[in-house]
Amino acid sequence: MRNVSVIGAVLVALGAASAAHADTAPATFVRCAICHNAEKGAPDKLGPNLWGVYGTVAGTHGKFAYSKALKASKLKLDEAGLDKWIENPMATVPGTMMSFPGIKDAAKRKELIDYLKKQR
Repeated sequence: MRNVSVIGAVLVALGAASAAHADTAPATFVRCAICHNAEKGAPDKLGPNLWGVYGTVAGTHGKFAYSKALKASKLKLDEAGLDKWIENPMATVPGTMMSFPGIKDAAKRKELIDYLKKQR
């Protein structure tokens, strides 16, 4: 009987842990994580920390040293702006320092955008 109680407690704990990590990054974020963090309080990497970036204007979030081109773009990082940016950053803002070829798959871009919405 005691083993049943222990097993039940472990299953409850595992369920709670899974729920706590329900907003974990999608697999596609691995490509972003090379240059970006997306955790509250994490330092900038080669690119800025993306925690809280959703809904801001490109080039204004945090203390990262953004390119003049990105600052001047006034690109709103909402669904439409992020979709365009993630698809092809260099075409969206010529002169950006982000030398990333982009993600052509619309479903993968949506996963990333949905994830960034939760990171605030």
